[in-house]
Amino acid sequence: MRIKMNLPKLLLLLLSINSFEQHLQAQQTTVDSSVYDRLADLEKQVAYKKPGEDHFMVVGLATFGFVTNKTTVTSNGTSQISKTNSLADADHYEFSPMLLWRHGEKFLLEFEPSFDGNSLGVNWADISYFAAPGLIIRAGYLVIPFGTYNKRLAAGWIDKLPTDPAGVADLPPGSDFGVEVEGGLPLGNMKWNYDISVTNGMQLLPDGEIQGAGIVDNNENKTVTARLGLLPFSNSSLEIGVSGLYGTVGDDNSSFQGRKSGMFALDANYVKLFNPILLNIKGQYNYIHIDKQNYLNPNDSTSYSFDNNNSSGFAQISIRPAGSHNKLVKNLEAAFRLGNFTTPKNSLWGQKSNLVEAALLYWLNWRTALKFGYLSSKTTSTTLGDQGTYTKSASFFLQFSIEL
Repeated sequence: MRIKMNLPKLLLLLLSINSFEQHLQAQQTTVDSSVYDRLADLEKQVAYKKPGEDHFMVVGLATFGFVTNKTTVTSNGTSQISKTNSLADADHYEFSPMLLWRHGEKFLLEFEPSFDGNSLGVNWADISYFAAPGLIIRAGYLVIPFGTYNKRLAAGWIDKLPTDPAGVADLPPGSDFGVEVEGGLPLGNMKWNYDISVTNGMQLLPDGEIQGAGIVDNNENKTVTARLGLLPFSNSSLEIGVSGLYGTVGDDNSSFQGRKSGMFALDANYVKLFNPILLNIKGQYNYIHIDKQNYLNPNDSTSYSFDNNNSSGFAQISIRPAGSHNKLVKNLEAAFRLGNFTTPKNSLWGQKSNLVEAALLYWLNWRTALKFGYLSSKTTSTTLGDQGTYTKSASFFLQFSIEL
């Protein structure tokens, strides 16, 4: 059957079809717009949260071992011998996970707790701001820039020997509360670096020793520590550093008020491959002076005084046939260290110690070492009222060290 339609009806039909098509297009445009908006929001989120801008990492170190020790103490012609041994090496065991959080490109938060077998402490906890090339600003509980051992070499997987060098690792205290700026820049064909901190400082104890003042300063003055390093060769194989520390150590409103301490240190580090031997030479010397003061002898309540100066240092050499084609041989390393620690004569803790240490290492990988070590120390007492006592000690170590 043929459909008949006049002109007005035809026009009305065409208008209806056109209106329907426009309605469909409007709906499609609304749907597309909604999809586009969601995609735009996702793009903004991706752009705002770029991969790698915020990053959390757990690293750190662990040291575990066995030590056996024999000590002979000779006083007034009489000798006493004692022997000890320890699994886990109670004197040098350490488990220190380090938590790192990078916030954007400018901020880094560091926190390293540490368990040493006896107590749980904190090695450092600070915030670093990378202000510009060659400039880092740091604040919190930080490692003071005195010498290089505490800040760069103390980790078990970096130190070539099983023990810390006597005196160098203890004086002055390694960490303190304060602010720090550090960095480095080219100097022609050479390089130089700097590290300066302002911290609460140290506290003078009743026997003349010093310890960290803690989070609350014991006086109204701050301690300034600075180290300047120079790398004179273009290949950076040698670094020579000089450090200084100056601050008040006496408590306010006490007989120690106003007493100050001045310290300096020299350090050197040389690493060079003389194929197939990798040669590594390190050393540091510390000198500490504290203003003279009268102290009270706890044994008889008399007053006494002494020149409160002490010194410590070590010289270390290690060789490794890193260029050898034999896998077993190339992973071996031999290390040797001489050390000295001298505390004030006529103090209650006066002594003079000479130490010799040797170790053979086997590197399981670049950050994991197994160490077989020997330490010999000879100490002469210069303590007030007990001068002449002689102590000889020998220790053997088996130690495992890893960077997590």
